[in-house]
Amino acid sequence: MANPSDPSPPSSPLGRRERVLLAMIAAALAVALVWLRGGLHPEAPLEQLARRSLDLPVALSNGRPSLVEFYADWCEACRSMAPAMEAVERQHRDRLNVVLLNVDNPRWLPEIERYEVNGIPQLELFDKTGQSVGRSLGARSAPELNALVEALIDGTPLPRLAGVGAVSSLADTAQAPAVMADPRSHG
Repeated sequence: MANPSDPSPPSSPLGRRERVLLAMIAAALAVALVWLRGGLHPEAPLEQLARRSLDLPVALSNGRPSLVEFYADWCEACRSMAPAMEAVERQHRDRLNVVLLNVDNPRWLPEIERYEVNGIPQLELFDKTGQSVGRSLGARSAPELNALVEALIDGTPLPRLAGVGAVSSLADTAQAPAVMADPRSHG
């Protein structure tokens, strides 16, 4: 029977060495879990790309072609394209600008309106002089992205893909006002 006046804690079935070993294993597992999940503050791949991308005016004036993606973190198609976009950026960073603009960021509202973004992902394609040469609507596979990128870098016509086409100049569209849908309106 335990003595109520005895200040010593009840004995543990584990010895001191076993408790220290368990604490070390728990700490190692916690560190491994944090490392596997990308650190303490993991960012979405799209957000990482967006943080590394140039500002749009700089990209359009630095003498390299540009691939601009309008995206959102919650967009499944955008997220599915992220690994291919990262590969494009990594493989061609010295010959191509990859710029990501999040449609949920009010900072990009003028660009959303200017490029008539009404669905995502939407790619705007620019030649090395900063002139718009085309647009791509919808998700793109890695081979499709690579074909678009190669055409931009080589200065050749864009490949014939569903949802890809040339765009008219902004002056041509000034005659009739465009009705804009919100790019965040689809589910």
